[in-house]
Formats: sequence, structure tokens, C-alpha cells
Amino acid sequence: MMNSNLQMTHTPKPLPFLKVMFTLMEPYTWFAPTWAFVVGCVASHSIYFDPAGDLWASVVSIGKIAIGTLMAGPLLVGFSQVWNDWCDRDVDAINQPERLIPSGQATRGQVFTIIALLGISAMAVAWFLGPPVAAVAFVGIVIALAYSAEPIRLKKNGWLGNLAIGLTYETCAWIAGHLTFDPQLQSAGAGRSLLLALLYGLGVVGTMIINDFKSVAGDRKMGIRSIPAMYGESRAARLAVVIINAAQLIAIGLQVAWGSVITAGVCFLLLLAQLRSQLQLIREPTQPMAVRYNLIGIPPYTWAMLVAAIGLGKTSVMG
Repeated sequence: MMNSNLQMTHTPKPLPFLKVMFTLMEPYTWFAPTWAFVVGCVASHSIYFDPAGDLWASVVSIGKIAIGTLMAGPLLVGFSQVWNDWCDRDVDAINQPERLIPSGQATRGQVFTIIALLGISAMAVAWFLGPPVAAVAFVGIVIALAYSAEPIRLKKNGWLGNLAIGLTYETCAWIAGHLTFDPQLQSAGAGRSLLLALLYGLGVVGTMIINDFKSVAGDRKMGIRSIPAMYGESRAARLAVVIINAAQLIAIGLQVAWGSVITAGVCFLLLLAQLRSQLQLIREPTQPMAVRYNLIGIPPYTWAMLVAAIGLGKTSVMG
């Protein structure tokens, strides 16, 4: 009886709903898709912004970008994070028992209410932005479900899991941004925008390999086939760098072919800015160096996306 009472005393009580919600949504993961959405909006070259002209049209454009970033980041990524935590509850009970779900600080009812709230809200916002955007959002939700849930559970395979993240966090978000302002893909550079969205999404597969360095020991123990766990940190670092740079070099080559030489040159300089941290990671493929790369190497990659999107305004006229 005494042991039972002691156990009950130490059992954490469920936290308030909003605290559970925002903790499980993991706000630090929202940046990549929100940035990609904005880049897609820019790539459409269909945003109206002229305060000296039609002020209301300018407000509407900015409003669409604002609620689109809400959809891409807090709602859709938040949905995927909460769903992933729920699907990982048994593993977390072993490796990270202090997390909200395995520790009992978040109840099943809270979790599924949050999942439903975020999913429905995301689709409502996407539909407001237009049926094409809603279709892309739906694809993103399906991939998020398949990423975490059995029996598919794409995250068990490093290649499939990282590809799913790249295609949702970057490619789908970019395309959703483009479709927000160019729903019929009628802009002159629409096809090129979609191609760049795919390339930069594929490049993110490399950054996700580097991100997996943080959990390589646990992945090996649990039999999760992340790239560092399967091939070793040294080979994984080289593979990551090849994938990241190949995506950018192809994008740069396409920009040259499209006649946007200045844009290609700026993107090439941003690629060079990543090389030092990449070489350091290859020489020392450790978790601290992976963190360093995330701080130093990823920002030039994200800026290159924006530069490439801006450049489409020139290539669409020429090509």
C-alpha cells in the first residue's frame, strides 16, 4: 500500500492543454516550411504590393503570405510533430521517459484533440488560399501520417524518411506559396519554380542526414536505419555534402541556362560560403560539428532559395 501511494505521488499530473499543445508543436521546427512558403510566393512573381497604388490589394497580398506561413509552420508542421510524438510514445518511454506523452503529462485525449484541431485548421486555411493549395496541404498531411505511423513508418528508413521531410518541408511548402498567388500556374516562370522547389527539397535530404547525427547512438540501439546509423558518420557526412551541393549546382546550372547569370553567380557564392563548414564536418563527423554546420551551413542554403526565386522574374521574361 505504501509503495502504491508513493508511486501515485510521483506520477506527473497532466499539464494544461495550451502548454501541452505548444510544447508538442515544437516551434523551433517551423522555420524551414514557413521560409519555403514565402520563397514560393516570391517565385510566383504575382504578389501585388504597391502602397501608393491599390492599398487594399497590397494588404490582401501581405495577409495571404501571413496566413500561409501560419498554415505551413504552426499548423501543418505542428500537426506532424504532435502526430510523430504520439507514434513514438513507446520508444520515448524507453529513451526519453521525461517527454510529455510517455510521462503522462499529456493525455491521450489532449493529444488527439490537438491533432484534430491543427489538421482541420490547416485544411481550412489552405482551402481559403485556394483549392490547389488545399490539395498540396492534403498531400503534406498524408506524407506526415505515413512518416510516423505503422505499418508504413517512412522514418524507419533513412532515405525514405529524409526524402519525405525534404518534399514536405521544402518542396510542398514552396509549391503551396507559389499556388497562393498563381493558382493556375499561368506565370511565365511557373514550371521553373516547381523544378527549383523539387531540387531544393531534394537537397534537404542531405541536411536531414546531418541532423540525424544527434541520434545515431539511439538509432543503432533501436534498429532505426538512419543514414549515419547504416553507413557510419564519416560516410554519411560525405553523402550529405554531395546531396546538398548537387542540388544547388543543378539549380545554378539551370539558372545559367535560363539566362539568369547574375542570380546563378550569387547562388554560387552562397554555395562557396557553405564549403568550409562542410569540409570541417567531413574531417570531423561528430554531433558538435553537425550542430555547427546547422548554424553556419544551412543559412546560405536558405538564402540561395530566395535568390533563385527572385531570379525567376528575370528568366520568365527572357525565356
